Amino acid sequence: MKTYLILLFGIFVPGMLIAQTLVLKVWPDGSPNDNGIFLPEEAYRKESIRNISEAEIYVYLPEKEKNTGAALIICPGGGYSFEAIGREGHNIAKFFQGKGIAGIVLKYRLPNGNHNIPSDDARRAMRIVRKNAEKWGIRRNKIGIMGSSAGGHLASTVGTIFDEGDLQNADLLERESCRPDFLALLYPVITLNEEFGHMGTRDNLIGQTHNLKLIRQYSNELNVSPLMPPTFIILADNDKTVQPRNSIEFYSALRRYDVPCELHIFQKGGHGFGIRNSTPPANNWPDLFISWLKIINIIE
Repeated sequence: MKTYLILLFGIFVPGMLIAQTLVLKVWPDGSPNDNGIFLPEEAYRKESIRNISEAEIYVYLPEKEKNTGAALIICPGGGYSFEAIGREGHNIAKFFQGKGIAGIVLKYRLPNGNHNIPSDDARRAMRIVRKNAEKWGIRRNKIGIMGSSAGGHLASTVGTIFDEGDLQNADLLERESCRPDFLALLYPVITLNEEFGHMGTRDNLIGQTHNLKLIRQYSNELNVSPLMPPTFIILADNDKTVQPRNSIEFYSALRRYDVPCELHIFQKGGHGFGIRNSTPPANNWPDLFISWLKIINIIE
């Protein structure tokens, strides 16, 4: 497989200039499937983009002196119709880069009703990071995935349904495991259940259908198993966009299978508060997350 690295001091993402070191295409030889979006990628709302038809990762590596060896793949939210790549992507990556954790923003392809496309991109990104771990100063067993809102649905999909690599595959990248070593969810969409799911996210992912098989497949509270990685969840009680029950049901399932987990429900914060972008108490979540990473021995 050919890998293309672009070494940059800065890269222009529609609507913002991002200080950057590495950019990689997730599918440099072309993706195995197409999302049917032919409009040009463009800025949308504040620090967001839409019409995404090509997946990329933006890699923020920490200074060698600060490096903990941990890495975090970051999936922005946006209801699977756009991606809040500034607030829920680059800003988070740069924060954790400063803490010695490699922040890797995934600009995944929007599904446009093609349900497997975002998770194909995210699993591929996990394999890319693991394959390049030694080169990037990352430890192969300290690679996690984080997602906000619909990005949380994507991260929880990868955190519940994964494989340990296909050693018989001729493609060396496919031999790498796509199982994350830890999972972090910010005010996530978890279910496609009509009772408490976010219907806009559901429609954009699987289309306006009542296909029970697909609804079950992407209702991740039903996909929890003892093989899942440790999980950290935050949300606000006054979230009017994604019902807190999404996180509570997921946490309850994790507890049933004795998966190490931590859940924080802040009284205030609403939805989409990102990082250091809201008032207390929700803006304290990065410190809680770093403390949790120490508890599960990802960082010292």
